[in-house]
Amino acid sequence: MWSETSALGALKAEMPLEDDGDLVLTSEIASGRAIGLVLVDIVNGFCTVGAGNLAPVKPNKQISTMVEEAAKLAKVFCDRNWPVYALLDTHYPDKPEHPYPPHCIIGSGEEKLVPALQWLENDPNVTIRCKNCIDGYLGSMEKDGSNTFADWVKKNGIKVVLVVGICTDVCVLDFVCSILTARNIGNVPPLEDVVVYSRGCATYDLPINVSRNIKGAFAHPQALLHHIGLYMAKGRGAKVVHRVSLG
Repeated sequence: MWSETSALGALKAEMPLEDDGDLVLTSEIASGRAIGLVLVDIVNGFCTVGAGNLAPVKPNKQISTMVEEAAKLAKVFCDRNWPVYALLDTHYPDKPEHPYPPHCIIGSGEEKLVPALQWLENDPNVTIRCKNCIDGYLGSMEKDGSNTFADWVKKNGIKVVLVVGICTDVCVLDFVCSILTARNIGNVPPLEDVVVYSRGCATYDLPINVSRNIKGAFAHPQALLHHIGLYMAKGRGAKVVHRVSLG
């Protein structure tokens, strides 16, 4: 009989995710490689139980672990005056984002940072960017052609970006792929490396027996898609680490 556990084992056997080692924050700084933290969509509408159409319907270990790890890292960065860039999924009610149902509508509270991270709104080290699309790099574009993420990287001399957030295989992956492409063509100097922290990322869980009862829904097994998202990010040139420490 099929089970997600057995499927994950088979997937990891065919698509092993090699560990790029620990990311030691102080070592990066000491070597002259300024590091910036990016938080992708750690908002109520995706992370807080019962908060909206795309929020978990019950406590979820992968998501709660991601929030905890993100909060720890944000505290470390802000205590040391290291730069943080927070992307918040934010939509207007008259501009739906197909194929997803309405979510993170302005004024609903879904678009706000989760309680564990709300203090970031008043921290001077944090740049908050509301985005109206999946891809946070595209969502950072201004009408004049400038890009707030690229400006943040340049202003802070960032050579390493550490990415955490939700969803591993959707918003996180799209953002990572875009900034890697931007780096490769020289659009985000002085960026050198993009690092994805596996325990600092999460995705949603929609079992097939549930998705069958939702018109237009696709099954989304959490553990499998989390692994695939990390694997795809690494395949595009990101480093994937399972441990982050101060050193």
